[in-house]
Amino acid sequence: MWRLLLLLLLASPAFADGPRVLVMGDSFLAAHRNTGRSVGDILSAELGARVTNRATVSARMIYRLPITGRMGLNIPRQARGGPYDWVVLNGGGNDFLLGCACAACDARMAALISPDGARGVVPDLVTRLRDAGARIVIPGYLRSPGRGSPIEHCADEGAEYEARLARMAAARPGVTFLSNADLVPSGSRAYHDWDMIHPSVRGARAVAERLLRHIRGAGG
Repeated sequence: MWRLLLLLLLASPAFADGPRVLVMGDSFLAAHRNTGRSVGDILSAELGARVTNRATVSARMIYRLPITGRMGLNIPRQARGGPYDWVVLNGGGNDFLLGCACAACDARMAALISPDGARGVVPDLVTRLRDAGARIVIPGYLRSPGRGSPIEHCADEGAEYEARLARMAAARPGVTFLSNADLVPSGSRAYHDWDMIHPSVRGARAVAERLLRHIRGAGG
């Protein structure tokens, strides 16, 4: 019964002309999916889009275990199905926070993406997605507002990583990096969840609105 209802919903006029969107990455994009208020849920509602959200808590760009990797913890392996008109892609934060504890991360950074943005796991994934015909938008992470966030000690690694992502995107048609470095007002806790790492409902909405402006502006 539920499968029939889902098929009827996807075939309805609300989704007939909407873009096909794949959301992939880590908990930044998975947050609040259980209550229907994730970034992907907002994109679906606002765009009339057919959104597949495979973003997974604790997922990494570099992940070696095969079974849990297939279950979503390996971000590149989330790229399946399609075709898609848009891919909203994030990831890398857990590679630093969990992979090298945001210390002595030069080798991990280089494996993810080279200084010029041309080589590494992330550029290889972007090439594969673009070859399949999707336009790609990469939202940057929220910044700590200086209120005791556990990610404050990752600030230098995060800034360098996102600078490399921006260089990669600037050199590739159909790929955009959207920074969220200016999204959180200094001293505000409103854009972060209780753990001061993940976006709150308000934060997810703000990220989604920035993505919506870009997709609509690009004719999506």
